[in-house]
Amino acid sequence: MSVQGEIDLYTVPKLQRELATVLAAGDPVRLIVDLSGVDFCDSTGVNVLLAAHRQAREKGGDLELAAPRPAVRKILQVTGLETVFTVTDNPAHAV
Repeated sequence: MSVQGEIDLYTVPKLQRELATVLAAGDPVRLIVDLSGVDFCDSTGVNVLLAAHRQAREKGGDLELAAPRPAVRKILQVTGLETVFTVTDNPAHAV
């Protein structure tokens, strides 16, 4: 899944719906979220990604983040979430 633009209070409902659709399958899923096109992510976006990660794990799957830009990577580092998520620099390497 590729995400573009900003992940904030206004755009997070769409992201949440998309993630829920993918995670609704009963099978374990390995979901890679390509963040290379994301300029900004606020706490609501982080919370949605974290909830989706938890849902994927509960079903035996995983949610990974790929190619976060420096501003998004900084948020992951400051919050300690870089150790919760698998974060790769290149979406192609995650596949």
